Amino acid sequence: MRERAEVGVFGGSGFYSLIDDVREVWVETPYGTPSDRVAVGEIAGRRVAFLPRHGKDHRYPPHAINYRANLWAMKELGVTRIIGPTASGSLKLGIKPGDMVVADQVVDRTNGRRDTFYDGPITTHVAYADPYCPQLRAIAIDALKAIGVTTHEKGTVVVVQGPRFSTRAESKWYQDAGWDVINMTQYPECYLALELEMCYVNISLITDYDVGIEGSDPVSHQSVFDVLKSNNERVTAAILNIIRSLPAERTCSCGSTLANSRL
Repeated sequence: MRERAEVGVFGGSGFYSLIDDVREVWVETPYGTPSDRVAVGEIAGRRVAFLPRHGKDHRYPPHAINYRANLWAMKELGVTRIIGPTASGSLKLGIKPGDMVVADQVVDRTNGRRDTFYDGPITTHVAYADPYCPQLRAIAIDALKAIGVTTHEKGTVVVVQGPRFSTRAESKWYQDAGWDVINMTQYPECYLALELEMCYVNISLITDYDVGIEGSDPVSHQSVFDVLKSNNERVTAAILNIIRSLPAERTCSCGSTLANSRL
C-alpha cells in the first residue's frame, strides 16, 4: 500500500526524532530523483512526510537541489501543506541571530534554476503577489510565540544563487532595498508548491548578520552550522507546535491556484 501524508516538511535531520513509526520511501517523479528518501510517519496524530532538501549527508548545494522532484514527491504522497524552515542571514540589526521570521514576501535573485512545472503546451501564469499561505502564516506565528521564540511576523526573503555568500556590496544593496533576510533555497521551492496547489510557509531561523551590516564579520559555513546546531531543538519544537495547531480544513485559496491561471 502506498504511503500517504497530509503535511510535508523540508529541513534538517534533527526532525527525524519526532516521527513515530517512520518508513523511508523513494518516490519516483517525472523530474528525476528527489534529494533523498522521504520519511513518512505520524506526528501529533497527523501523517507527515519529511525530506531533507540537501539530502541526509548534505550532498546537494542550494543551486543543485532538484526542487521540482522534491515538490512533486510531496504531492505524490498526498501532501497539501508544507512547512519549509530555512537557515537565513539577517539584513537588519533588529532581526537578531536566534530569532525566527515568518516570511511574507520573497525576492528571487537566482539564475538558471528550473522553476516551473508548466513548460507548455498549456500556458500557465500563476498569481504570485502573496507567495506564502496566509492561513499557515497565522498558525506559524501563534505557534512560535507560544513556545517563547522571538518571532517577526513578516519579512522579505531575498534568495541568492549560492553556493557562495554575498559580497559586502551585494549585501549592502539588499539591505538598502529594505529586504529583511537572505538565504539560498526559498526560491523556487515556495513557488513550486503553489504551482501544485499546496500551502507553504517559511520559518527563517536567523543564523548570522549578513556582511552588508556595518561591523559584521564575513559569514562562514561553520558559523551558520554552529548556530543551527545550537537551535535545533527550538526549530524542532516550533515545527511540532505548528503541526499540532493545524486545523483539518484549508481556508485559503492555495488549493485552487490553477483555476484562473490558464489560458
